[in-house]
Amino acid sequence: MTGDRVVRRLAAILAADVAGYSRLMGRDENGTLSRLRAHRTERLEPTLARHGGRLVKLTGDGALIEFPSAVDALGAAIEFQQAMAEVNRDQPEETAIVFRIGLHLGDLIVEGDDLYGDGVNVAARLEAEAPPGGIVISYSVRDAVAGRLKATFDDLGSLALKNIDRPVQGFGVKWEAADWNVKAPSAIAPPVAPPPATEVPLALPDKPSIAVLPFQNMSGDPDQEYFADGLVEDIIAALSSFKSLFVIARNSSFTYKGKTVDIKQVGRELGVRYVLEGSVRKAGGKVRITGQLIDSETGAHLWADRFDGPLDDVFELQDQVTASVVGAIAPKLDQAENERAKRKPVENLDAYDFYLRGRAKAQEDSREALEEALRLFYRAIELDPGFAAPYAGAGFCYVTRSVQGWVRDREWEVAETRRLALRASALGGDDAWALVFAGHALVVVCREYDTGAALIDKALAINPNLAAGWQRRGLVSLWLGQHEAALEQLARALRLSPLDPGLFLSEVYIGMVHVFRGRYVEAVSWIARALAQRPNFVVVLRAAAVANAFAGNIDEARKIVARIIQISPTASISHYMSINIYQRLEDIERMVGGLRLAGLPE
Repeated sequence: MTGDRVVRRLAAILAADVAGYSRLMGRDENGTLSRLRAHRTERLEPTLARHGGRLVKLTGDGALIEFPSAVDALGAAIEFQQAMAEVNRDQPEETAIVFRIGLHLGDLIVEGDDLYGDGVNVAARLEAEAPPGGIVISYSVRDAVAGRLKATFDDLGSLALKNIDRPVQGFGVKWEAADWNVKAPSAIAPPVAPPPATEVPLALPDKPSIAVLPFQNMSGDPDQEYFADGLVEDIIAALSSFKSLFVIARNSSFTYKGKTVDIKQVGRELGVRYVLEGSVRKAGGKVRITGQLIDSETGAHLWADRFDGPLDDVFELQDQVTASVVGAIAPKLDQAENERAKRKPVENLDAYDFYLRGRAKAQEDSREALEEALRLFYRAIELDPGFAAPYAGAGFCYVTRSVQGWVRDREWEVAETRRLALRASALGGDDAWALVFAGHALVVVCREYDTGAALIDKALAINPNLAAGWQRRGLVSLWLGQHEAALEQLARALRLSPLDPGLFLSEVYIGMVHVFRGRYVEAVSWIARALAQRPNFVVVLRAAAVANAFAGNIDEARKIVARIIQISPTASISHYMSINIYQRLEDIERMVGGLRLAGLPE
């Protein structure tokens, strides 16, 4: 190693070697080498191509392989071991080549094309713990892949690994062969780029899992669409407060809005066993809600019901739907949990209408839409001062003003945001959504990191299925310089809501972790996904400019900076420093250096 700065990156590292290699070589050296080369060419290399693996080095009877994610790494490991098991069925035991695999997710030292460090050593030592044909993974991998692949894990306890100065918790991996069908070599297509994360088979969680699809608006009035959507959001929120359920977030469910769907396909794409669909018919002063619960694996209808009532009692109808669904998919839930689902977010439906419309407007990236959202939220507050959510919604608008460079009076907006956030948390002590966005506003606008993080943590304790909560917690962790915690929390948000239009925030900040770790190509890839969704959001544009500048794409970086200035004419290095939210000095220096390189004026 030289005296230059050590380059590190976070990656999944796979170590593999042949069990009983010396015995095989002693028995038939030429035949063993020939079969080993064939396995590498026909099975290992195509598997790496499908899962985005990079062969770092060969070690005679083994290999060291790097992957950009733990999901890709474990998927490749299982697929390869399954392929080897199938080819060895017709081989005599004494000549069969069988691999052991160890897998770890950790910090690696990069020197040219080679990798070193504790992460590599742990993977190699875990491989030695694996049985022939088996896989042993570390806790970091187990935590990253939980619920994302069709596999189970046996806790092997704390392992004392050779030359590793701390115990490492290990897990043995098991899988069903039917879930990992492997094509014969002749049927394997030429290597292609790895599939997007949403194409990875999503294993069913180890508890009842459900997606609530948008209810069909049967009123014949397009202006009432927000009412049906709001009802579904409330059902999702009520179900999500049950810690014994795995509930897909609203934004992923709503990607199916207006589409004719196949329930079995929905179950596969979202990784859930049950799907709730229904309709709302609103006429005069009355509303009719219908719902049906379907097993996505069999297509069987498990429950169906209809609820009629006056509009001033609509939340009682929501409570009935929620309680019936929970009773159908988890009949042994404690009655106290059932009671917690029965709460009304607001007594005044007009205030609720204004709140729903404000939420919709707040998602648009324009000053005019943001001003309208603020007006709607303040109107909801005026009509029902005891309703927590509009306070949090208005605070979110001031967050957007801050990050877009649209602040008018910073001192006043900081004070107003603090007032709104504290009021939302006081009124909505059991409203996870309100707590998350109140906490986010306190961090971004008021720079109250501890108080804001505490509110988000409280929200996640109330509702551990809230994807927006895990996403915002990941942002706070990143801003505080806690990169590994941020990756874990942002990954959890993506798993809870894999089709979420709002996942761009997770993608852009995962990209920023890569920027801070010097992995600029990966950073550009992640941030490009976010940029495709929100091309006018300054946070995304700023990240894209920095990542492209450090990746050597200077012309692209300068184009992005021009777009930033067009949206926010006050944009400059000095303006960025006045709103900088990062607390780790090295991260601040990396951001400022990238913006300068991209051509942002001083």
